[in-house]
Amino acid sequence: MIMPLQAKTRILIVDDSSFMRMAIRSVLSKEPSFDIVGTAADGMEGVEKAIALKPDLITMDVEMPRMDGITALKQIMAKAPTKVIMVSTLTNEGARSTFEALDAGALDYIPKNVTDSSDAQNIFRQELMRKIKEAIASRIRHVPGTVPTSTRPAPSSISVPHRPTSSKFLGKKIQYVGIGASTGGPVALQEVLSRIPVNFPYGIIVGIHMPKAFTGPYADRLNAKCSMTIREAVDGDILKPGLALVAPGGMHTTLVRQGGHIVVKTQPTSSYPQYVYIPSVDLLISSMAEATGGAMLGVILTGMGNDGFKGMQILKQKGGVTIAQDEATSTIYGMPKACVDGGVADEVLPLGQIGFEISKFM
Repeated sequence: MIMPLQAKTRILIVDDSSFMRMAIRSVLSKEPSFDIVGTAADGMEGVEKAIALKPDLITMDVEMPRMDGITALKQIMAKAPTKVIMVSTLTNEGARSTFEALDAGALDYIPKNVTDSSDAQNIFRQELMRKIKEAIASRIRHVPGTVPTSTRPAPSSISVPHRPTSSKFLGKKIQYVGIGASTGGPVALQEVLSRIPVNFPYGIIVGIHMPKAFTGPYADRLNAKCSMTIREAVDGDILKPGLALVAPGGMHTTLVRQGGHIVVKTQPTSSYPQYVYIPSVDLLISSMAEATGGAMLGVILTGMGNDGFKGMQILKQKGGVTIAQDEATSTIYGMPKACVDGGVADEVLPLGQIGFEISKFM
């Protein structure tokens, strides 16, 4: 019996740099299951080829002449919805543009970090292949229309019941919230945190797999869109009511108890070589569970792999409360699935309900 051949993933490369087009093509051409169906030198050509070639996936540069990548992305999502990965510079401006692209429907992004350094080139190749494969396994994301896009919501506009409705949460006491996410996480976290009111009485910390240059601008973006104060964490920060901290990229973050406070400690990656993902959600949640004695809520959102599962295991052992995002609303059902399959998720909820559920602990 002849087995049917598996269809190749058709990829379109859009970048104004001929060097980057060749670099991306060179990396992806080594994968037998990929078929590079075309390249485009600007956003306008990218839109035309996306419609004509109907690729399964597009890599899209952010900054291009004639039509930039974000404008092109918006047109593609309106005319021929396609999975898109943005290729962005490791700058604050590049970060801001990337988050705008994610809001507009891009699945993920990869930092453009191809220099003369062989180490940087290897990292770029590995990350590009990983991101492409994750995108192939993901769902195409429809742009949500429910999250505020320009201003903070008024605190009075968020109505929250004052107790958890799930019987699994009755009698549970929390004092802190730890949240982990990866692919699809930037948009998912914005959805969750935008539902939490300014007077939320427990400190929150977020761990998301992002490079160092991106976490600061991302925290600033969340701060502008949510009622709570949100900023990037620094070593020595104290978790406080009404404040959500974003663990900085490029390093790990742990939590320790100092007197009556839970304090942030940033750690070099060399101190924890066993953790592949940076910053590690496992390390963040497990250290937080230890520091709080389990008096916390752990939340795992969309993302590839199983980072966060071991941390949630430790949290459950200490009597903590846990929530995982459901499969239907996850861009990548990897991190939440590991928690669900491993039996450490008290509740499995759609993304749109998670922020409200967190708020019920007031």
